[in-house]
Amino acid sequence: MEERIMTSGGVHSDDQGPTVSSAGGGRLADWLGLIRFSHTLFALPFAALATVMAIATPLPDGDAVTVRFRELLGILLCMVAARSAAMAFNRLVDHKIDAENPRTKGRHLPAGVLSRKAVLLFTVGCGALFVASTAMFLPNWIPLAASVPVLLFLLGYSLAKRFTSAAHLWLGVALSLSPICAWVAIRGPVVFAWPSDLVAPLLLAAAVAAWVTGFDIIYACQDQAFDAAAGLHSVPSRFGVAGAFRIAAGSHLAMLVLLALLPRLAPSVGFGWLYWITLVCITALVVRQHTLVRPNDLNRVNEAFFHANVAISMLLLVAGSIDCLWL
Repeated sequence: MEERIMTSGGVHSDDQGPTVSSAGGGRLADWLGLIRFSHTLFALPFAALATVMAIATPLPDGDAVTVRFRELLGILLCMVAARSAAMAFNRLVDHKIDAENPRTKGRHLPAGVLSRKAVLLFTVGCGALFVASTAMFLPNWIPLAASVPVLLFLLGYSLAKRFTSAAHLWLGVALSLSPICAWVAIRGPVVFAWPSDLVAPLLLAAAVAAWVTGFDIIYACQDQAFDAAAGLHSVPSRFGVAGAFRIAAGSHLAMLVLLALLPRLAPSVGFGWLYWITLVCITALVVRQHTLVRPNDLNRVNEAFFHANVAISMLLLVAGSIDCLWL
């Protein structure tokens, strides 16, 4: 769930959070820890890969894509600002839940390291930065027009577990918006004239959504008992840990199928042999994830998901970029 993963994929063994309280303003390290800034290495590669794909793929009329530096900077700013706003908002609205959960009671707000007022101001500031950054794509008006709805959807995830077990899917879709947004930011209104131009980013986004949904379900198994007692909705609390593992495995299988369909259904992107070799490696990493954890043994969940997920996202970015740009 967002307090566990919007991060992008799990948390380290320091999930108990900081142990030294401050006056509430916090140090830079506290703020970076609040939003799990280091986990940006997990989420950013998908937006970066979609950007490379959007530049390398000819427009439907055959013309090459032109890109400005400010657009590349805009994608980076939007990604960091939106993710930071979503993470901070999650910590803010979940501070009481975190305080009651033994696994999370040491986080920044329950521990008093940061104040709720400071985190609220930080959330508003990051949200405003996200909206303002979309103006960098003008005269492409789509990012600016979509900025507020996208931001509201991202923030909405933090409330989802209060009313639906599909909260994991909500998180997956939230993170999957990054490749679609990056693609549209680069290619502009052409996506309205030729809707088929969106096939490539939609397939990548669907794969990301399935992937994130699967590992968030497994990560949520750590809180199955607490969620059930607190009346919070999750797949583990509804279907049990064993059932959650089966659903997660199905999600990860869907992810692999979608990645395999990408070069088939969007050949203009230019993925070739390197992409297929990388997909074999990714498949092996996903299988390994599911061998490191079991319904009755979640001790290696951080190793299984954080480290492997970073490897998967970086592999896909590097190999995919090389394949569609140079091979």
